[in-house]
Amino acid sequence: MKTSLRTDLTVSDVCDGFVYNQLEGKGLFGLGGKLTIQPEYQRNYIYAEGGGKREEAVIHSLLKGYPLGLIYFNKVGTDKFEVLDGQQRITSVGRFVTNKFAITDDGNPKTFDGLAADQRDKICKSKLLIYECEGTESQIKQWFETINIAGVPLKPQELLNAIYSGPFVTKAKEEFSNSQNANIQKWGAYVKGSANRQDFLERALDWVSKGEIGSYMSAHRNDTNIDELKNYFNSVIDWVSTVFTDVLPEMKGLEWGRLYEQYHSKSYDPANVSTEVKRLYGSPYVKNRRGVFEYILGGLQDSKLLDVRVFDDATKQSVYATQTAAAQANGTSNCPLCAVGHAANQGKIWNLAEMDADHVSAWSKGGDSSAKNCQMLCVTHNRAKGNR
Repeated sequence: MKTSLRTDLTVSDVCDGFVYNQLEGKGLFGLGGKLTIQPEYQRNYIYAEGGGKREEAVIHSLLKGYPLGLIYFNKVGTDKFEVLDGQQRITSVGRFVTNKFAITDDGNPKTFDGLAADQRDKICKSKLLIYECEGTESQIKQWFETINIAGVPLKPQELLNAIYSGPFVTKAKEEFSNSQNANIQKWGAYVKGSANRQDFLERALDWVSKGEIGSYMSAHRNDTNIDELKNYFNSVIDWVSTVFTDVLPEMKGLEWGRLYEQYHSKSYDPANVSTEVKRLYGSPYVKNRRGVFEYILGGLQDSKLLDVRVFDDATKQSVYATQTAAAQANGTSNCPLCAVGHAANQGKIWNLAEMDADHVSAWSKGGDSSAKNCQMLCVTHNRAKGNR
């Protein structure tokens, strides 16, 4: 790959004809239309997140005369370029000089037009250090993967967008990486993250590909529609919101794609599901509320999903002492199941360490974790008893 250093371009030059797409959250063009600021392999603009401290810091750096660091342009044609690295900084500057946000100056918020003339002039005449790169597509993509001067590490999906850029990624980002999409609020109840950082796109691809995102993107790279991706994602979201009519914080970020594949062919009564959710949420014995949803989908069988609060040591010792005293008086085993069996253990007195606490009435069937519902069983019988 060929590189050449340019020091002749100023902020004014690069921001000439700057265009910013507010809906998609990305800088589009600069350098009088010769520069594509955010080609498809670039992530969305994220410097405005978190109150805009990072984009404001870029402007203060220029006002203080600090260098913004190296910027890389990919030469894609005669006098045509795209930003390979530095699009966050360029977009920050472009947004500021076009009065898209304000900085704090002497304690007061000021847009570009609100700055003193000498400050505006200093920003516009600031020179940028730019490397022009020329190479094959694979060379450019490999280089893009290795550089990250802006200080915000690329997420895995952002890298995959770069590797498999094309019509499919363009369409997919328009749908799932658009923070202004009206569906974001609904999706956000079940998917963790933000559109700008590709979290919704990553989850949609993960679900439709069953975890093979790279393979799926490679196979569909040149597709001009994303119908399969959209339809599958919406099917999962619609299924979840239909089965679980209560939207709860613990639902966000669960493996809904896997749960959809495993359970969507089963029938559920949303009213009964809602009743169960409320019952489990109100139980003092449920330690893991995130497991409630899969527990219900699975027919209330796997209580390990709930991390049910077990009997404490004091309860175990008390029940063990009571059972053992009664067993010794009757000449039977202190394990109730051994006592009614036909093996040599009918009269065996087990040590506390050889026994487990068990719910007389299974927790999944309404039994609580109180002393009155506790019995001590030998380890073998307790493990064999399971959820019966």
